[in-house]
Amino acid sequence: MSTLDVVAGAVRRDETVEIVLLLAFAGGYIDAYTWIIHGVMANAQTANLIFLWVYATAGNWAKAFHFVPPILAFAVGIVIAAWLRRAAGERARTISTLVEIALLIVIGILHNRLPDMAGTLGISVVAAMHAAMFIKVKGTVCSTVMITGNMRQAIENIFAVVYGDAPLGTLRKSGIFFALCAVFGFGAAAGAYATKIIPNLALGLPVIALLIVLLRYETTPREVTG
Repeated sequence: MSTLDVVAGAVRRDETVEIVLLLAFAGGYIDAYTWIIHGVMANAQTANLIFLWVYATAGNWAKAFHFVPPILAFAVGIVIAAWLRRAAGERARTISTLVEIALLIVIGILHNRLPDMAGTLGISVVAAMHAAMFIKVKGTVCSTVMITGNMRQAIENIFAVVYGDAPLGTLRKSGIFFALCAVFGFGAAAGAYATKIIPNLALGLPVIALLIVLLRYETTPREVTG
């Protein structure tokens, strides 16, 4: 399928708009949670790297090293996801989602007992698997853990429509990418609110979102009509 094809046709079940939007909500939510609870980003390793070097150049090594573990844990999560794709094939996304749910439940239950670092490491692994497994919407590369690339594609597609050389379906694709940005932001807002109001239960919402993803993924035909 062409990467520009967002009109009717066969779409992989992990690339449907509903699943990707749910994942974007969970991605924004988890980042807000880890920032408030642990002072690091779960998904945005660019931000962690910037903070690391800002504090390092200021000579504040204690704060600088605070951002190293989530970066390393994210790398571990990417390796796990790559191994799952090789070992499990089509079942890799199902297994990955189950692992993510299990890790979030464990971290949520042990919230008051786990050291901050342990919670950060677990959530960064979740974020990495999330980022590595679900990377397209209707055949087009996207991100469910940050908005930079999605925003770029949304704006570029609007420009192409205005300029007059856009293929059929470009405007709809732009709307999908704007929706991803909005839902990610909504997830971050919900995560921030829930983490402050019910910190011990806050991870329940992304777990529910991932359970719905799992249910939708398992009950949707391998290819659906988009």
